[in-house]
Amino acid sequence: MKATTTKETARAVRPVRAVRTVGGYSFRMNVRAALVVLLLAVVAAGAAIVLIGSGDFSMTPDEVLTTLFGHGTFQQEFIVKDLRLPRVLVGLLVGGALGAGGAVFQTISRNPLGSPDVLGFGQGATVGALTVIVLFQGGANEVAAGAVVGGLLTGLAVYLLAWKRGVHGFRLVLVGIGAAAMLTAATQYLITKANLVDATRAVVWMTGSLDGRDWAQVWPLLVVCAVLLPLVYGHGPALRVMEMGDDAAYALGVRVERTRLLLMGAAVLLVAVATAAAGPIAFVSLSAPQLARRLTRSTGPNLVASTFMGAALLLVADWVALDAFGDRQLPVGVVTGVLGGCYLVWLLVTERKAGRI
Repeated sequence: MKATTTKETARAVRPVRAVRTVGGYSFRMNVRAALVVLLLAVVAAGAAIVLIGSGDFSMTPDEVLTTLFGHGTFQQEFIVKDLRLPRVLVGLLVGGALGAGGAVFQTISRNPLGSPDVLGFGQGATVGALTVIVLFQGGANEVAAGAVVGGLLTGLAVYLLAWKRGVHGFRLVLVGIGAAAMLTAATQYLITKANLVDATRAVVWMTGSLDGRDWAQVWPLLVVCAVLLPLVYGHGPALRVMEMGDDAAYALGVRVERTRLLLMGAAVLLVAVATAAAGPIAFVSLSAPQLARRLTRSTGPNLVASTFMGAALLLVADWVALDAFGDRQLPVGVVTGVLGGCYLVWLLVTERKAGRI
């Protein structure tokens, strides 16, 4: 009985296996995490196909796939490739960027509440966008640029204010919460100063939606994700070591402040660009990393799993917003806000029972 228990324990604590390729190379792989990522990719792909086929001109999954491979009718080609596919791609990229950004910040702060939603980066992007809308009556491109600049400036300000011989998680969270409160007040002030047309436009943007997204939003998102996500993934091992504390990370050869600054900059830019493309979509960056960690049951930042979880969550939420309320379609930000609020309450209760808050 004792030997069996020992084997079961060893099997439970060693989920990572060594995989050898044909050329003689080998690498370590967490089998459960890989299966979770594969499952989330399937869920995201299925949700994407269902979303492309949903709407006034409904299509079956077979028709969607046929059209995507270039064998649909002219009407189907136009609806799928010009109208619905860009919306779905924006949803995938925005969800993935928010999930990865949330995983980075929760790992750096070593706090499950240390997401961009709580630390004020989304609010900073919102203030930047509303400044362009209300004060300069800018167009869509100017609003997107304002959101990116606002997010980056907020990230820089929070980093500098939280700096004291390094940036530590507890201080980062406190400074971020304060910044979020001030930026929320600035948002309300800008709305009160706007005329009716600009105020309406600002409130619609603040809700967070994938409506009307086209290829003009896809390409900048794709470029940013293609550059920053591999950069973040490449620093995953260092981020895992930093979870043990700065002293241990220094002892193991990690350049802690340089790595932290680089990852925070990449995460802020991911969140800012995602917010610029779809508006401030709440709670995806908060819930995706925690859900991914619970599915993989592995320690560390779970960056890849969080990315796919964010993409799947956003597309499923968009499908719910489109089809679950009959003819009354809701912005996806409303659905993520409701679901994320319920998740936040559950997370707070769980953390309190565990004695961590």
